[in-house]
Amino acid sequence: MIIEGKNLSKYYGSGENKVIALNNANLKIKSGDFISITGPSGSGKSTLLHILSGLDTPSSGTVTFDGKDIYKTKDNELSAFRRRKVGFIFQQFNLLPVLTAKENIIMPLLLDRIQPDEGYLTEITDLLGISNRLTHLPSELSGGQQQRVAIARALITKPDVIFADEPTGNLDSKSGNEVLEILKNIWQTFGTAVVIITHDSSIAKMAERRLTIVDGVLSEVTS
Repeated sequence: MIIEGKNLSKYYGSGENKVIALNNANLKIKSGDFISITGPSGSGKSTLLHILSGLDTPSSGTVTFDGKDIYKTKDNELSAFRRRKVGFIFQQFNLLPVLTAKENIIMPLLLDRIQPDEGYLTEITDLLGISNRLTHLPSELSGGQQQRVAIARALITKPDVIFADEPTGNLDSKSGNEVLEILKNIWQTFGTAVVIITHDSSIAKMAERRLTIVDGVLSEVTS
């Protein structure tokens, strides 16, 4: 077991103005899982991802990593969890425009004052097909290449799980399909657990485990 969310709820406001974004959700993420979570806009997909990954606190329920409740730790411990144990891939690439591709990739390590493993850096950038673009600024890269840099950044700390929130949302269909194949290849090559949030059922079908969320209620799809 890597991460377990138990009885997770998230709501905003109170009384007649109360909005329930997540309603008593339960999810176990194990080593080597490839999980997709689908649902319409506003269904609670991103809320669930943010809570499981330490980006947002639940209104009720617990998130444990290796048995320890991440929201009962100190702020610096929670920040370390986010930097070292999980990797993030978002619809927006979130690359720093003044840094080269390589500098963007190794930024999470530098925040921890860790020197990059050059052999591992070469391995993942070769896998992603961007080893010849490392000296380029984001503005000199295509959308697909920028997303590959973002994926490399997510991988550089050797995380236990990668959370991908609509990772193909800003890409054309060709680049989007390439990114999805890369995520599947990463899962197969490194054994990293992958949790992908999407509204696209064809993307969801690539995963080993499929879940849906509607009006904040999470359920597993059985074959």
